[in-house]
Amino acid sequence: MFRWLGGRGARQKEIDFQMARLTPACWQGALAAHSFLRGLSAQEEAALKQRTAWVLASKSFSGAHGLALSFEMQLSIALQAALPVMQLDPRLYEGWTEIIVYPAGFLVPRTEVDDAGVVHEYIEEASGEAWEGGPLVLSWHDAQPGRSDDVNVVIHEFVHKLDLQCGDADGVPSLASHSEISPARWADVLHDTWAHFELALTEAEDSIPHDVDPESEAAMIYFSHLPLDPYAATDPAEFFAVSAEAFFLGPHGLVQWYPDWYALLSTYFRQDPLQRLG
Repeated sequence: MFRWLGGRGARQKEIDFQMARLTPACWQGALAAHSFLRGLSAQEEAALKQRTAWVLASKSFSGAHGLALSFEMQLSIALQAALPVMQLDPRLYEGWTEIIVYPAGFLVPRTEVDDAGVVHEYIEEASGEAWEGGPLVLSWHDAQPGRSDDVNVVIHEFVHKLDLQCGDADGVPSLASHSEISPARWADVLHDTWAHFELALTEAEDSIPHDVDPESEAAMIYFSHLPLDPYAATDPAEFFAVSAEAFFLGPHGLVQWYPDWYALLSTYFRQDPLQRLG
């Protein structure tokens, strides 16, 4: 109990209990619901199952606004959350305890300071939030299986949690167990790639005709060649999280545009989705 309250991982007996709930039919059904999990080796599947049980045993799941969370819903979220740490220590997800799930998008207060120093406060609808030391919040509408082939709010927010292990969300996760990656190397590749993507995004925005609203559906075609969602340009933290989505869901564009960044992500996550997904 006190381990859970402190945000520490569950004891082995609690993980074993969750493993027992993952019967072959239950587990295979959950895997089949997520197309990006095809091609797993036997070792990878076993590791993913263990990490999924760890998430189920270590985190509390709470439905908001009357949402009743079934075990199948919790399993789907835990399974997606387990993918980034499939070959890593799941204790990277320690330090917080709760996953809150809303039926759909939820409202979050925001504060921004513009270039003139003026503070702007507003309310924004979100599909996911990861708070330092606090809960991870999701929209089930956006987190459920089959929602999108190239966007995954669960992976996105859990990668933010990996980022936050070092304190600030800056796109640099803990590299303590990665002697093969120097922090300087990570920072250099991250910032060079992010800067290149910012430039590519600016060029795409400049190509939009003046009579087309850049925020409209009609403008999306002008961004379709980019390897990442435009939101990746927001800052290094979002670039890391959006890159992770592309890395796990459909890495071909990421490899073609940014092979060094893909290679670094592959080294960090100790996975090669390009080979797995074909």
